[in-house]
Order: sequence, then C-alpha cells, then structure tokens
Amino acid sequence: MSKQTKAAPAQTAGGKDLSFEEALKKLEGIVESMESDELPLESLLARFEEGTRLAKICQTKLTEAELKIQQVEKNASGEFTLKPATLVDNSAAE
Repeated sequence: MSKQTKAAPAQTAGGKDLSFEEALKKLEGIVESMESDELPLESLLARFEEGTRLAKICQTKLTEAELKIQQVEKNASGEFTLKPATLVDNSAAE
C-alpha cells in the first residue's frame, strides 16, 4: 500500500462529513443495541460492520488531531512554530 500525506475526510455512506463526536455517539448506540441480545444475526452483522466503519472514522479523527498537536513546537527563542507533519496510512497494517 502507498503512504498518504493527507488523511481522507471521514464521511458517512452518503458522503456527509461526520465529526468525531457524531461517530462516537453512533458507535455507542450500536454497541448498546448489540448488547441487548434481541437482534437477529443479520442485524448484528450489519451493526458490526457499521460499528467497524465508525471506529475507523474515530481513529482517523484522533490521528488527525494528534498530528495537529505535534505540528506545534517551541523554537530556540521560546516562540511556538508549526513544523511539517505527514499522515501515514496505517490501513496496510490491518
């Protein structure tokens, strides 16, 4: 797999951007519904797939935030400056 220098935006199936908080809330709802033991197997599998997708969105958002934080550093005179950072595509490790 090739490395990416920029993260792909986290999107729903319809293409709408999904914030970290929205994805996490949906993921929590999926976990609660799956723990209820009242879903048929097909629904459980569909929820699992959706949960996996949402977990990846959350991880991507956290990685993006971490990179933004890492970009700020103090220089020798004590001033904050931005340093270049790149996002590595970790999907090949999965």
